[in-house]
Amino acid sequence: MSVTAPDGLGLLGAAVILLAYALNQLDRLASSDWRFPAVNLAGSVMIMVSLLYAFNLPSVVIEIFWMAISLFGMVRALRRQAA
Repeated sequence: MSVTAPDGLGLLGAAVILLAYALNQLDRLASSDWRFPAVNLAGSVMIMVSLLYAFNLPSVVIEIFWMAISLFGMVRALRRQAA
């Protein structure tokens, strides 16, 4: 079994999201820190790119919501930081 470039990117995106979650659970990256949703957004974008090559509607839907929630979290965190 060979891994294509889009699959590799999707796997990297999944690893990035899981790393952010693990760091959050280890109290190394707070969910209120703008970097937490930024990392989640980056991972989700990588997964979404891989889905352009191997379309899967349920996965696309969850990634769209994941990106939207991550953007909301980033904006919220950055507004708090500016205040």
